Amino acid sequence: MKYLVVGLGNIGAEYEGTRHNAGFDVADKLVEDAGGTFTPDRYASKAEVRWKGRTLVVIKPSTYMNLSGKAVRYWMDKENIARENLIVIVDDIAIPVGTLRIRAKGSDGGHNGLKNIDALCGGNNYARIRMGVGGDFPQGHQIDFVLGKLSPEERVEFEKMVDAAVAAIKDFATIGVERTMNFHNKKKK
Repeated sequence: MKYLVVGLGNIGAEYEGTRHNAGFDVADKLVEDAGGTFTPDRYASKAEVRWKGRTLVVIKPSTYMNLSGKAVRYWMDKENIARENLIVIVDDIAIPVGTLRIRAKGSDGGHNGLKNIDALCGGNNYARIRMGVGGDFPQGHQIDFVLGKLSPEERVEFEKMVDAAVAAIKDFATIGVERTMNFHNKKKK
């Protein structure tokens, strides 16, 4: 069985370690833990790792956040991966740092990456992990906040959440989205 794991973020050194690159951080950790490496490919950096007999095709789109759907659609088609085997990892300012939420489907919540995936891939009926990055910013400063770096205190909680997201992805591939939600959404990260 094949799964497409999509970590959303922005390419470029200036975006490394920012809140908006939470998806990239999870993808990196998943591939690193499995001993894999990313290679540049069409619309994304791509790695393939194995977990309990499953193949996880992990991508970090190189299309920038607002055009992530182009990469997702391409890799779903190229690898012949069904929508129920797609999971997207994304940052979320409505969730406190250190908390993740797994959903089987849902709205884009104002996230431009999810909006583009919904538009180009036929709707919002795919699994996603929302990574809490907090929302403590003055009105009108959302862009500066999500493109900013985490404080050292936030980074500790964030790293725990990244590890929890990697575990959730592995569970998604082995026990399905419903059981993964039941298990991981109840835990305090």
